[in-house]
Amino acid sequence: MLKIKSSEYKTFSKFVESLAKKLTYYYYHKLNRQFSTSNKLKGKGYDPVTSSDKAFEKFIRKEIKAKFPDHEIIGEEFGRKKSKSDYAWIIDPIDGTRSFVIGNPTWSNLISLNFKGYPIIGLANFPVLKKYYYNSTEKLSYIFENGKKRRIKVNKNAKFSNMKLSAAFHGGLTLNQQKKIPKLLKLMQFPCVDALSYSHFAEGKIDVVIQFGNKIWDIHPLIPIIKAAGGIVSTWNNSDPNNAGNIICSANKRIHDQMIKILKPVSK
Repeated sequence: MLKIKSSEYKTFSKFVESLAKKLTYYYYHKLNRQFSTSNKLKGKGYDPVTSSDKAFEKFIRKEIKAKFPDHEIIGEEFGRKKSKSDYAWIIDPIDGTRSFVIGNPTWSNLISLNFKGYPIIGLANFPVLKKYYYNSTEKLSYIFENGKKRRIKVNKNAKFSNMKLSAAFHGGLTLNQQKKIPKLLKLMQFPCVDALSYSHFAEGKIDVVIQFGNKIWDIHPLIPIIKAAGGIVSTWNNSDPNNAGNIICSANKRIHDQMIKILKPVSK
């Protein structure tokens, strides 16, 4: 595990907390109005992007550049600003753009700070829900809601027999592939709603989250929050989640090992 100084953690966590509040203010004063939408896939599927996605990313980039001008920035909408720094910011300006388009409040701003390629600080800010999640060290995660900050932890006591599982395949598994994992399909009792499901997992409200086809900006901001809350996160074949792709997080190793086994027929 790569280490940074506690003073650096403090600097970065204070910055993301401040940024969360600025983003919510920015949304209500600048973006809570009509927006334009286009489809990135142009007839080959549906992957929407809105004028608000682009405005949020420009705002985030400006805030990062003002505070950490030498850091690298990688964003979903405007690509990579290269740097020789060991630090890189990963931005998903609106995670859950489909939700944003139809007025579902579960969309969020996702931001991570990576050190030498590994996410060390994460932020999941939910403007409409008026709350945000972040970690301040590798062992401390928090939710800020109703004007109060509260430490969060996964439900370490969860058992396979009574776990709460949330999963979504986003059209990534064929019907024949889904037939190979009937046990998993029966266990999918709870809806999967964008990054909010991962955030609820870190809070201990859900015990397992499974998603298909994550990009780095979808999952990097959530990895340090999950790990600092005591959760386990990997790909479906139990490899490094920093590579993104198909992601699973579990409340404890017993459940994680069992879920990896169940996913094996579709994890190649």
